[in-house]
Amino acid sequence: MSSYQPYSYGGGFQPPAFPVVRLRGLPFNCTDIDIFKFFAGLDIVDVLLVNKNGRFSGEAFVLFAGSMQVEFALQRDRQNMGRRYVEVFRCKRQDYYHAVAAEVNYEGIYDNDFHGSPPPSRAKRYNDKDQMEYTEILKMRGLPFSVKKPEIVEFFGDFKIVEDRIHIACRPDGKATGEAYVEFASVEEAKRAMCKDKMTIGSRYVELFPSTPDEARRAESRSRQ
Repeated sequence: MSSYQPYSYGGGFQPPAFPVVRLRGLPFNCTDIDIFKFFAGLDIVDVLLVNKNGRFSGEAFVLFAGSMQVEFALQRDRQNMGRRYVEVFRCKRQDYYHAVAAEVNYEGIYDNDFHGSPPPSRAKRYNDKDQMEYTEILKMRGLPFSVKKPEIVEFFGDFKIVEDRIHIACRPDGKATGEAYVEFASVEEAKRAMCKDKMTIGSRYVELFPSTPDEARRAESRSRQ
């Protein structure tokens, strides 16, 4: 039930490739909205801008709704964004997870203003979500853009959540990003709820990650801008 099967094209039992691409050579003032425009017409589930030592690296990962979307995305390799041409190439599921894990463990990664480098302990990278530090808050990725709070409440129906502390993140233009932050009654409850990782809401599989109150607050303030 929880396995990700975006599209099936027959031909044995070979599962479809994880629908993610990596971008390189992005302008340093690039935002997720610029990437949505670059891939106009394609169904994007998630955009992750890669930061190194608190600064945007010019690279990003883009997760699509299915394998065929990736084929269309690869056709935009070496097209221009502003004055820079952008490389678009395939990458592995693990590369994307690694970048997401680094973001979760690095406070301020999505802030617009970077001043100096964080303490080394903030830049730890984990491949395993079990090794991450938990709080009462989980971050959801890959949500349908039309998702509403009642659907999130229903998704976590077996767990104690703080219903008025669910925040669905939005871009500056008011459109949903496919992310949400959910506060649970306790750290232990948040850990238990991780069993819902990679289960579906509608046609989308949803990923869960440990988050922090600071990250949730920043997402909320960005949505209000």
